[in-house]
Amino acid sequence: KKNPPKNPPPPPPRIFRSRKAILCCLFLIVFLAFPIASQAQVPTRLTNPAAAQIGSCGLPTSWAQFNSSAPIKTFNLTADCTFSSSNVQTNFAFLYFTSGEFTINGNGYRIIGPSNGHALYAQGSSAVLNLNNVTIQGNGGPLAVAAATSARLNASRVIFQNNTNAGSTFQVTGAQATLNDVQFLGNTAGTSGAVTSNGAGSSMVITNGVFRGNTASSRVLEARDGGSVRLEGCMVFEDNVQTGGSTPAANHGTFGLGSTVTDNSDQASCLALTPQPKKKKEKVPTAVPTSTPRPQIAATHVALQAATGATFGATFGLDSGVHFRQLDGAGIGIQSIIDAGYLEAFDVWGYVEQGVEVCFPQVGRVIFLDANTSPRAIVPLASTVANGQTCVSINSPGSLVLLPPG
Repeated sequence: KKNPPKNPPPPPPRIFRSRKAILCCLFLIVFLAFPIASQAQVPTRLTNPAAAQIGSCGLPTSWAQFNSSAPIKTFNLTADCTFSSSNVQTNFAFLYFTSGEFTINGNGYRIIGPSNGHALYAQGSSAVLNLNNVTIQGNGGPLAVAAATSARLNASRVIFQNNTNAGSTFQVTGAQATLNDVQFLGNTAGTSGAVTSNGAGSSMVITNGVFRGNTASSRVLEARDGGSVRLEGCMVFEDNVQTGGSTPAANHGTFGLGSTVTDNSDQASCLALTPQPKKKKEKVPTAVPTSTPRPQIAATHVALQAATGATFGATFGLDSGVHFRQLDGAGIGIQSIIDAGYLEAFDVWGYVEQGVEVCFPQVGRVIFLDANTSPRAIVPLASTVANGQTCVSINSPGSLVLLPPG
């Protein structure tokens, strides 16, 4: 026999003694590397530098995501904000809130558009979005105008007008919503109600609402698949129809197990919101003083209606102490409005608190010059358009000015 060498070479490491061990190592390396590669490929679609770029109207100039670390929590509109499809991430949202509490104060102005996604969307258990005194109109596409998922969405004195969506106009999914003094006017919903509470844990409370001229699948308000809706105060449903025809739409209803609609509204609360006739009129009402000199272009409502083609109405009749007169540029007294090419203008005073309607014989947008402020505050008004007329309602004295559509 040959003697073994005195210093034999060391055996190979145990880990490489088996093909199986080698395969296991390769698998482990790939497995550990895969999540890192996957994360690198996740699109940061909602990280948008434009979030800090606030436009002249008071909102960002393009789509943006906000969370609790955002330096801006409150947005104050100073003019109408108009957005096109290019302002929105494709088929998603214009403003997206994922955590923290945010407030949009409309100050009577409008958010117009976009046409391809949510105008406003809140998502996340700590996300809260408050909407105050704003009109949202002209939105369209596959998604609701305003929506919340697992979040909270509060709306006060908000008007949703002339929006067209494949789903609902306003929708919460597994979320909570509180709506006070809201109006849904002339909206077209697709496969569900104009307003929808969707899914288990989703709840919506509406106090004082007007739903007029909307198109919905079969019901204006809908609780779906475990969601709930509760109605309080004054609720008005008028001229709402089902999709694809003139069949009247039901005011509210449920779809799916566990869904509930609780209707605690009552007509008495509607009457309580309507000013009652004055018992005594000791003197003839006179025009409210204004900081702008106004020419005396006197006319009764009968003569004025015949001369201009406009129509007028008041809750307790046109002989109840409300007065109208036509204004020219000097009567309007605000150069920017005159330069905008106003179409018609009327001053309204006297017993306006009862509720007064004015219908202009043209299509346009209406602004209100509030006689309770000096100088008169400029307030955009929600309007309805039918048969070539633009109609608005007011309950305080001031001037109504019709501007070209835009």
